Amino acid sequence: MPPLLLASASPRRRELLAAAGIAFEVVSVSVTELDAVTAPHLNAVQLAEANAALKARAAAQVGRWVLGADTVVALNGRIFGKPVNLAKAHEFLRALSGATHEVITGCALIGPDGAETVFHETTRVTFRELSDETIDCYLAEVPVLDKAGAYGLQDRGELIVEQGKGSRTNVIGLPVERLVPLLHEHGLT
Repeated sequence: MPPLLLASASPRRRELLAAAGIAFEVVSVSVTELDAVTAPHLNAVQLAEANAALKARAAAQVGRWVLGADTVVALNGRIFGKPVNLAKAHEFLRALSGATHEVITGCALIGPDGAETVFHETTRVTFRELSDETIDCYLAEVPVLDKAGAYGLQDRGELIVEQGKGSRTNVIGLPVERLVPLLHEHGLT
């Protein structure tokens, strides 16, 4: 039995951890995530970290390490979570068009003794100027309803992204470059 539980349904997080050579088991958790409406007092960093901790705490088991993560997109103080429908996804992409936004992933690692390490990583992403035709094409090709900000860098990102500064894996959903040394520190690699 792997010592690490991943409290996430995200296939992208599973792929990133596996590619990093980390042994883990996925545990499904049901939590009501905080968002800009339910927690307007939280900024994007606080929101990502709080949701990551909620997920990890919901999966916490005695004797096991648990990792929770949450990714949000923020532009000028506006937080973009997962769109509820394609019309909202179109609105998100229109708002991000031609702008540089931040992708923030919060991570929470809970040890077997209940000790928590919570951190975040921020990557700056600049979108191309997007026409309605490009947005419609992207939305027709990429399932976006499970993605913060209504896009995935790994899914036809070349259509919409001009450049990124920082961790690519962070934008995909898990800041592997920062996480793996922490897992190694705790004997989880």
